Amino acid sequence: MTRLAPFQPLDVAAVDVAATPVPEDLRLEGEPSTGFIDVAVVGDTTVGIWEMTAGSMRDIEADEVFVVVSGEATVELIGEDGQVTRTIELRAGSLCRLETGMLTRWHVPVGLRKVYILRDIEPEP
Repeated sequence: MTRLAPFQPLDVAAVDVAATPVPEDLRLEGEPSTGFIDVAVVGDTTVGIWEMTAGSMRDIEADEVFVVVSGEATVELIGEDGQVTRTIELRAGSLCRLETGMLTRWHVPVGLRKVYILRDIEPEP
């Protein structure tokens, strides 16, 4: 984990995030890759950087808040019936919240980078 030291700024755009191809069962269009790096733990939350290259994929979300720092995306929320129930547009400066279990489709035209705050969930005994 790249640690964010107290009172030490981090250039989010310059952080190297290693990407891996999106698994075939999650890929919808193109050859997208994703990657993330956790940079700090504060209480029961993790702060990190996530990025996705151009393409489309589906995902099951975690409980998080994020701000887009570069790029853009169209994200669809998928209902239990498999139909799109809502669509949002994201761009640099967008702040968004996701909840655990949301089914989404991400359509990224040129690449997206976000900073996330993710609530850590304690494992069940």
